Amino acid sequence: MERSQLMTIKRLALILLGSFISAIAVNMFFIPFKLLSGGIGGISLIIQYLSGIPAGYFIILLNIPLFILSIREVDKQFTVLTIFGTVAQSIFLIITKNVSYYFHLKDILLSGIYGGVLQGAAMGIIFSNHGSLAGSDIISVIMRKKYDYDVGKINFIINLIIIAIGSAFFGLEKGLYTLMSMYIVSYTVDKFIKGFNRKKLLFIITEKEEEINERIKVDLNRSSTLFYAEGYYTKHKIKVIYCVVSLTQVPKLKHIVNKIDPRAFISILDASEVQGKGFKNIF
Repeated sequence: MERSQLMTIKRLALILLGSFISAIAVNMFFIPFKLLSGGIGGISLIIQYLSGIPAGYFIILLNIPLFILSIREVDKQFTVLTIFGTVAQSIFLIITKNVSYYFHLKDILLSGIYGGVLQGAAMGIIFSNHGSLAGSDIISVIMRKKYDYDVGKINFIINLIIIAIGSAFFGLEKGLYTLMSMYIVSYTVDKFIKGFNRKKLLFIITEKEEEINERIKVDLNRSSTLFYAEGYYTKHKIKVIYCVVSLTQVPKLKHIVNKIDPRAFISILDASEVQGKGFKNIF
């Protein structure tokens, strides 16, 4: 089997997992307290609360026009993975609709928090594999492509309107708990996409680059890159070591540098995402 086929199977499997986790989050934590979510899912939940019909049916129906629009306007791979994820989520929502009978929290605040974490994890898994759960995601992508609008702002406006409608039906308190939960979803998605293991990027200007590079290799089991630069004020040729390490390795690296070259200049930056040899990917 070719590598591309294996990658496709892996993506589909992880999107399936994310869709299942999303359905559990909604049925176990959101629905018992009539909390909402963003996009088409939020509209579908409002209809479920008013009609008693599971939201899974409405998610598919309401997304059909968006799927057609996405096929015409957006990348085909994104559309196919989005349709797969949305249909899977809808089916899982219907299958797991009674999960709250077996387990649910009695506290609306805890439900909002843990539901947000679970939903954020689900969306993070799906987004990391080039999929989405349709709805406002498709609208945002098209608006950005055609008019260069900010995706985050478009999603925020759409979700704010949905929450306002839900609050009109079920009370302001439910709307405020939903806002809190959506913030947690957003934060968790960001963590999943950027990675949980924080990394640090270091630029080290030194005249003893050979000794420091050797210690980085031996003591930290990391590689480094050497840049040749020039001081703007002095016009002297200088050498800059570029290195990425884990957060826990920073103190040791600083000690190495200070011991070998006390006059070295060190700049430490946050690296939101690192891929490659020596660094693990979540998915």
